[in-house]
Amino acid sequence: MVYDQAEPDTTLAGVEALINTRTAGLAGARNTGILALDTELVAFCDDDDEWAPDKLSAQVAALDPSALAPAAPGSAAPGAESDFCTCAIEVRYRDRVVPRLAGVHWIGVDQLVRSRMAMLHASTFLIRRAALLDPDRLGLVAEDAPGSQNEDWDLLLRAARRGPIAHLDRPLVRVRWGTTSHYAYEYATKISSLRWMMARHPEIGGCPPGAARVYGQLACWSAATGNRGAALRYARAAVRNNWREPRTAIALAAVTRMVRVESVLGALHRRGRGI
Repeated sequence: MVYDQAEPDTTLAGVEALINTRTAGLAGARNTGILALDTELVAFCDDDDEWAPDKLSAQVAALDPSALAPAAPGSAAPGAESDFCTCAIEVRYRDRVVPRLAGVHWIGVDQLVRSRMAMLHASTFLIRRAALLDPDRLGLVAEDAPGSQNEDWDLLLRAARRGPIAHLDRPLVRVRWGTTSHYAYEYATKISSLRWMMARHPEIGGCPPGAARVYGQLACWSAATGNRGAALRYARAAVRNNWREPRTAIALAAVTRMVRVESVLGALHRRGRGI
């Protein structure tokens, strides 16, 4: 357990309490824990999320590619043992619980540039520690991600470049969404981190549906901050890439003050979705 910008609770029996010795924030805290371990595997669990009792055992077995169903024709398929395994989630928002499944057993780059795939939450990650320690395989969590946001999407893309990510399409993690999240309304940071992702992973911009999704998000977050000009610019970019992108309509409605982005977020969260 790594404490970031807080005094450790040393009363937690059986848990090693550490202080983040790297960059302040989530990414530095994760890397502090990774470097302190001497285990073969690393798993993350955010403080407001819950693992199912068989989550780890099921994922350890799934790191052997023969344990999962074969890939569909034309989709990503592994050639050897995977360094990375994810699973599906249940989203808990207030009194509702909604499962989020991927519908596949292997995740490739093409899927991740087209969609963030929200069910691939950081609390589902199980990764070989040797891959995280080797920058030529995967490397540590990116500490330069603005506000430690989208560092999980970045890690997924880096892993998928080396080979398909194993995925258990069962909701073995319950993720709590709500306004108590540190990142819930950090719109400026959301904007910075998405721009960072597009610069770091040019293939996102090269995928029209994926680019439209990101530009639509940028338009929504800009509208939420009151930056009408930026919202309209990003909305135009979204339309150029995919005129069907639904986030464009949300952003334009927010710019004209027909809706508030927070209200749309609340309605989507009740369905286990986000912008």
